Amino acid sequence: MLQVNIDSAVRTVFGKGPMRQLRMKDMTPANVYSGGTEPVPLQFETANLFKSLLFIHGRNAVITLKVDGDSKGERHVLVQEIQKDPITGSILHIDFLEVDLNKPLNFTVPVEYVGTAKGVDLGGELQVFKEAVSLRGCPLDIPDLIQADITSLEQGGPGLTYADLPVPTNVEMLEKPESVCVAVH
Repeated sequence: MLQVNIDSAVRTVFGKGPMRQLRMKDMTPANVYSGGTEPVPLQFETANLFKSLLFIHGRNAVITLKVDGDSKGERHVLVQEIQKDPITGSILHIDFLEVDLNKPLNFTVPVEYVGTAKGVDLGGELQVFKEAVSLRGCPLDIPDLIQADITSLEQGGPGLTYADLPVPTNVEMLEKPESVCVAVH
């Protein structure tokens, strides 16, 4: 899984007016939620935050927040929600979820089909039924992407199932193994 480091600081201002002033100083407010404890209010430099979020857009990523002024110092988080301005598209607020890197979680991982199927070369049509797979495992064990080779698929053949996908041994697949992901008709 992808890992990114982002610098932040503990936020000391709250409310509508102070948040606007914070954003005018090119800072973005955020909260870090952790199971059952009080949320930690943070602030980020908007340019650095936007660049980091753009890099991980649409991918599973563990973010290491280096928090200035926090007793923990570093927190491992996942992006939970990004609030944007509906007109300008600028980031208004972000919610992060703190995770334990040694506890398994559920993730959705995209599947990339590599190669050209034999059946397609012979005039068949490739039909993709599933473009992602649900996996459970420790965050750093989850792959960023699963690549499946489809060159051996023939027209009218059984197709590629979830059981045929190359999943790491320490990660559990949550899908039914007999479900067909891609086939040639």
